Amino acid sequence: MHRILITNDDGIESPALKVLETSLSGIGVVTVVAPDRERSATSHGITIGQPVLYQQLSPNRFAVEGTPADCIIAALLRIFRDPPSLVISGVNCGSNLGSDILYSGTVAAAFEATLQGIPSIAMSAHPQADYPSAAAVAARIATQVLEYGLPPDVILNVNYPLTWNGEFRLTRQGRRAGEPLTDYEALALGYVSISPLQINRTAHTHFEHFSGWTDRLGVRVRDDV
Repeated sequence: MHRILITNDDGIESPALKVLETSLSGIGVVTVVAPDRERSATSHGITIGQPVLYQQLSPNRFAVEGTPADCIIAALLRIFRDPPSLVISGVNCGSNLGSDILYSGTVAAAFEATLQGIPSIAMSAHPQADYPSAAAVAARIATQVLEYGLPPDVILNVNYPLTWNGEFRLTRQGRRAGEPLTDYEALALGYVSISPLQINRTAHTHFEHFSGWTDRLGVRVRDDV
């Protein structure tokens, strides 16, 4: 059986987290390592200068006094003997689309797991969505990832709409509602949005624009002019 680690940023008492735990139990052994309270919008913050404490609530449930990224670090360094096959962060009680991704603790937890070499999914849903259905979608996508894997340093950012039309759409991160082929548009049309996101933030398409800067910056300017 696969070993699956789940976390979130809404806290370990989130009902959507419990629903996800139940949904995934049919495809693997699930361990929950989540913040002891809500830690929404903490982005990729980690705790430094003080210990990150955690409490074991049951055999496979741990509450961490820290951020979602702290939860992943604590799980991999102190709780798991061997790394899990997959990490899923969610189900978040609210969408993580467009620029909100920058602030999302849900997405950050998935990225932290990917930094540690573990395939990861961030799963979010509209605040009034049917969370059991969203969790079932997460399980379906998890099955695909466990079978086919993910490219290195890439996570899947999955968003479930208010009312699902039964279909999936591969999307890119948008900036605002109304943009075509984005996560925003997909949810507005009732699709489950699947956006591959990567750790490397280098602006490759604009690299040529800066290619001459190093030479120009290296030219010394006379200070007596």
